Amino acid sequence: MAHTLWNEEDRRGLDVRLTRLKPDAKGQWGALDAPRMLCHITDAILAATGDLKCKPKPSPLRYPIVNSLVMFYLPWPKSAPTAPELLSRQPEAWDKEVARFRSAVNDLTKCPRNGPWPEHVAFGKLSGTQWGRLLYRHTDYHFKQFGV
Repeated sequence: MAHTLWNEEDRRGLDVRLTRLKPDAKGQWGALDAPRMLCHITDAILAATGDLKCKPKPSPLRYPIVNSLVMFYLPWPKSAPTAPELLSRQPEAWDKEVARFRSAVNDLTKCPRNGPWPEHVAFGKLSGTQWGRLLYRHTDYHFKQFGV
């Protein structure tokens, strides 16, 4: 079974990894430091719930077969481009950013899985199930970037 933010055990696993992440951790690739990465993954969750607006981009990734392959099966490239809205916020105190991430995950899980859901900036229309899987994979990708 694929990991997803809809699964409590998967969320607990991410939370354990989050406790091992330190604000001075060095990324194995990319330009983000740990606080900016935490802002980025939190803001991606806020985009899924509609609490952060991102401007959609025209992309071949919007086609259902292509987006499923890229979102869930193919390896993600290191330092892939992202929506500017997901990089614009400056981090606050580390403990506050950790709490903000946990709150965003908790708020997401209170949303009805059957929608409605905002469009993803690159992948287009997604179901709640797809959002849960994508956001888990996105968080996992960045936690691995920082060795947790």
